[in-house]
Amino acid sequence: MSTGKLLYAQSGGVTSVINATASAVIETARQHKLKVLAARNGIIGALREDLIDTSKESSSAIRALAQTPGGAFGSCRFKLKSIEDNREQYARLIDVFRAHDIRYFLYNGGNDSADTAHKISQISRAFGYPVNCIGVPKTVDNDLAVTDCCPGFGSVAKYTATSILEASLDVISMKESSTKVFVMEVMGRHAGWIAAAAGLAQRSEDAAPHIILFPEVPFDEAKFLAKVKATVERIGYCVVAVSEGLHHADGRFVAEAGGKDSFGHVQLGGVGPTIANLVKDQLGYKMHWAVPDYLQRSARHLASKTDVEHALAVGRAAVEYALAGQNAVMPVIKRTSNAPYRWKIESAPLSKVANHEKKMPKNFIRKDGFGITAACRTYLEPLIRGEAPPPFGKDGLPLYVTLKNTPVAKKLPEYRIADK
Repeated sequence: MSTGKLLYAQSGGVTSVINATASAVIETARQHKLKVLAARNGIIGALREDLIDTSKESSSAIRALAQTPGGAFGSCRFKLKSIEDNREQYARLIDVFRAHDIRYFLYNGGNDSADTAHKISQISRAFGYPVNCIGVPKTVDNDLAVTDCCPGFGSVAKYTATSILEASLDVISMKESSTKVFVMEVMGRHAGWIAAAAGLAQRSEDAAPHIILFPEVPFDEAKFLAKVKATVERIGYCVVAVSEGLHHADGRFVAEAGGKDSFGHVQLGGVGPTIANLVKDQLGYKMHWAVPDYLQRSARHLASKTDVEHALAVGRAAVEYALAGQNAVMPVIKRTSNAPYRWKIESAPLSKVANHEKKMPKNFIRKDGFGITAACRTYLEPLIRGEAPPPFGKDGLPLYVTLKNTPVAKKLPEYRIADK
């Protein structure tokens, strides 16, 4: 019987497979007779002592969680400041951990979440209450350092490539007398991994997407418009995939909307319609644009089997690492072979993950800046392989589980978060 309890929390933008990681965490902990509490809405729930007792959920519900998109326990965008700037918040977290006998903390998220887990691992011993903190990788942006890829990315990549492929067939049908240019905006603020995934749909030279606009390549309006015009004149239509983080040579985002989010990131205002209207205004072509937004990261019906397997594996490993006494680490994916595709899970220090950002390598972007290379395709293709659809009901819709999320009785005074 393990001593203490495990606290699990989800953070940042959710994915179609983050609940698969949660499912693996809970099932693995149960095998070790370790009780799992979940923080409602990420670290905010931990601060508020708003905890969920996962032992109240049936085994079948936890299994079904692996096939359900969204974040079952709620997520948040909240970044802890340094201990020098807000010691009181850290003291509160330790008070909550102590009150509920929490000895293991698993934070499932991206760059900022890795930073949070790292900070808590550093201060827990200073406060006289050691807690083994494990960062658990998740991000559709695929921009975490050290790991070969991030759980959540393979599925959004599969969705993106499939959507570009299907939309291009629509445009081909209409190009003679209607739409000439279709633009799809995808997520990716600083790293163009999702935009690159659209390139997997290009099975031949003239197939879509004909142009990919990456955050790593400064936007050259004249060069872009010339490429669109040449493509339409050659084959009758043009399909463009553009990353939300596309920027000018001076660093300004093409679609900067003004303001910042709670993580301090500049808010973006829609580069897809911006690019599409540029084409219409400058070239006169009839165009359409689409912004999948949340659809691309919640499409569990089109999840990659490889991605699901990654998500389950990091969840299992995170629990095993915590119980083995590891602290301030993250289970990461290491690719051992491309053909056949093989991988394994390894432990990496959170200090090498937190606040580091992995962008597209130069050799993954074509020399003209508008597409992916063979090396990029070799990297991406295995990540979208395989299908892992959820069960469907008689009404034709996916059967997704809703947990009870039974609250744990509070033991401490109410806590208000002044700066969310």
